[in-house]
Amino acid sequence: MARPHIELDEDKIIELASKGLSQKQLAAIFNCSEDTLQRNYAVAIKTGWELRNGSLMQRQYEVAMSGNPTMLIWLGKQYLNQSDKDQKLDTGENFGLGDSPRPTLNHAAVPVQ
Repeated sequence: MARPHIELDEDKIIELASKGLSQKQLAAIFNCSEDTLQRNYAVAIKTGWELRNGSLMQRQYEVAMSGNPTMLIWLGKQYLNQSDKDQKLDTGENFGLGDSPRPTLNHAAVPVQ
């Protein structure tokens, strides 16, 4: 025999998911299984999570536009494909003991006997 279908308030699911609640937390609040939520209310949960993400992005943008350098850099990396430059120095050949370069000998300065 199949379980009875339970009706949950989709608007409440969207509201709570938009505040960052996980599917597990929603299941506890609505006293149902996560499977029930996923099977019957996946769209409402996804909508709530997308609203949450949009709110976070909007706030991050506002903080960046207020002149916060950290947020400006982070958003530049996320949306403008910007990155920190790798600065590699050519210090000689490595010889396998950590990152120390192999010492170079100046053969012209060594007297021949």
